[in-house]
Amino acid sequence: MNQEFHYIVLDDSMTLGVNEICTLCRVGVEMVNELVNEGVLVPEGTSPETWRFSAVAIKRIQVTLRLQRDLRVNLPGAALALDLLDELEELRAQLKKIS
Repeated sequence: MNQEFHYIVLDDSMTLGVNEICTLCRVGVEMVNELVNEGVLVPEGTSPETWRFSAVAIKRIQVTLRLQRDLRVNLPGAALALDLLDELEELRAQLKKIS
């Protein structure tokens, strides 16, 4: 049986709509709405129909899903964990500049 794989190369300038995010991350629109409401995702645009997400949103969704699945963290807890991870990354970048 031959499996066919499709790959998408993402870069920082690329933006994705709600449907594309849902397809790539295998989540429903409701989940994306919850992630936006909780502050995990910050879309460009004023409504779900016009929302655009950076490629970073894919990683944030994947991390959130892993936290929920593996550690049974609720959505507010996952949002907090992501904020702390972002802060840690920023501090490490600052330390690298100093060194």
